[in-house]
Amino acid sequence: MSDLFSLNGRRALVTGANTGIGRAIAEAMAAAGAEVLCAGRSSTTETVEAIEASGGKAASLHMDLANLPASVAALEAVGPLDILVNNAGIIRREDAVDFKEDDWDAVIDVNLKAVFLLSQSFARGLRERNAGGAIINIASLLSFQGGIRVPAYTASKHAVAGLTKALANEWAPFGINVNAIAPGYIATNNTEALRADQKRSAEILGRIPAGRWGDPQDIAGTAVFLASPAAGYIHGAVIAVDGGWLAR
Repeated sequence: MSDLFSLNGRRALVTGANTGIGRAIAEAMAAAGAEVLCAGRSSTTETVEAIEASGGKAASLHMDLANLPASVAALEAVGPLDILVNNAGIIRREDAVDFKEDDWDAVIDVNLKAVFLLSQSFARGLRERNAGGAIINIASLLSFQGGIRVPAYTASKHAVAGLTKALANEWAPFGINVNAIAPGYIATNNTEALRADQKRSAEILGRIPAGRWGDPQDIAGTAVFLASPAAGYIHGAVIAVDGGWLAR
């Protein structure tokens, strides 16, 4: 049974692995046996050192998704991969009537266009090797809801959910599993301001049936599962890991 969840002998690339959810996923995949390439615009040295200190295999990879041609080239230069985790993303907050075109383009490029181009390159490599693999996209609760003052982020995450299904439809016959995780309110740097706002934090916790903010590890376990043989017949799913938020 344990082999169902093993990633032994597999190579994974995780974007945004320097902190938060990306770091947790990278560490969990390494603990499950994968060799992990920790990609990020900022240094991922701490993540790599933590993995190696626990006996795992990892390496750093500089990847700034604002430069998509260089990012795709970096992915193609690392050699054969079995798992791709599209975790990196950005957010811009502003009233929709004042939202700047440059901010719109930046969010869509990183959160959506990069997901497609990296997935395309990754899948092309698998097809050339006649090998299967797994793509795990990080979606959001805003893949299902509208949010407030985040029009580009919401549009990008709705699109990530749709893209996940579209790619699954095309690539499932080739043994490539494409799925997504939609995190709820997770205690990371991105939610620090919300957690510091006592009123807003109380409102959020009041809607979460689990009664707590999520931890990055809550997402990491789901990512390992989706990358493992145990999820071999799961294609095109968008799994909410939200403490029950969407069920409320």
